[in-house]
Amino acid sequence: MISRSRVVYKFFEIGYNELVNNLTTMDVKSLILEKVNQNGQTTSREIMSETGYSRAYVNRFLRELRDSGQIVKLGKTNRVRYVSADKKSLKKAKADITHFRKTYENKDLSESDVLDTLKQETGILQDVDENIVRIFEFGFTEMLNNAIDHSGSESIRVEAERKLGVLQFRVGDWGIGIFQNILEKHQLDSPLDAIRQLLKGKQTTMPERHTGEGIFFTSKLADALVFRSGEKKLLFNNRIDDVFISDISEREGTYVQFSIDTDSEKQVQDVFSQYTDEDTYEFSDTEVTVHLYQEDTDFISRSQARRIVTGLDKFKRVVLDFSSVESVGQAFADEIFRVWKRRYPEISIIPKNMHENVEFMVDRAQKVQ
Repeated sequence: MISRSRVVYKFFEIGYNELVNNLTTMDVKSLILEKVNQNGQTTSREIMSETGYSRAYVNRFLRELRDSGQIVKLGKTNRVRYVSADKKSLKKAKADITHFRKTYENKDLSESDVLDTLKQETGILQDVDENIVRIFEFGFTEMLNNAIDHSGSESIRVEAERKLGVLQFRVGDWGIGIFQNILEKHQLDSPLDAIRQLLKGKQTTMPERHTGEGIFFTSKLADALVFRSGEKKLLFNNRIDDVFISDISEREGTYVQFSIDTDSEKQVQDVFSQYTDEDTYEFSDTEVTVHLYQEDTDFISRSQARRIVTGLDKFKRVVLDFSSVESVGQAFADEIFRVWKRRYPEISIIPKNMHENVEFMVDRAQKVQ
């Protein structure tokens, strides 16, 4: 039988311990809030140093304050810091965070959730003009979505930063590779054929889920857009209005890099309106730069012409740029400007930047009935 005095002692012991624990909790939480208010931020290391408590014990109080909405966690690993949840303090703290890097498991991954995380945890898009924010968000979600849906990669790495007046993001995966994926799905002969298809726009390996417009419009909105995959690099350099293809050391998967100047005057709607029908907003125009596909040979055969026009029947207007092409064969010109045009009379096909030798063959093909 337990004595009355033992019960009374136990009661006071329990009460005392609860009181001490409550005071300890109040003290640690108060210290955290005091540091945040005085210095604009604090870290778990700073609280551990002042209290002598373990990291796990301090993190308990930090988590409780976060859950109650009083503080916000910014950064990751050894750069984690805690700031006040009020908008002014949060904005000031995020202004110094201009780099973002995370690797995600590609399982039920949402590009919009990743974008939200980037905006919540960093100041990369803070105080950036709205037109640039919209361009960045469009390109970011489109390129990340492509990696999620098409790469087959188990994980995806995402990086973004603002530096020296330039916004950049990078998306990397370890999947099939963008050029190889197009090559296999469209039964093409080489990565260059896949690039040729990609440059036309409206090319997708998953038509039930994608229109194929994302890469096309992202390539027009960016100041620079780079794809590295397999042994090829494709660069859209809109600062000088040109596109380049080059060989690289073989790379697994796909690496995409997007950049735009923060003082750019581009508007999403202006770019869209250049390539969409003004009444239906359907993506109807594309421009194919023929000189990219020379591969050290002249354009002579019908098979070469067929490769160029493959997939262009999806559009209402096609521009063929013959810059740097000094001559084409009769069969090549006939296949595009007579045979293909007769098959699709409703499509406007417009040649530009023609050498006089090219112009002669094109005019001849157009006049043949």
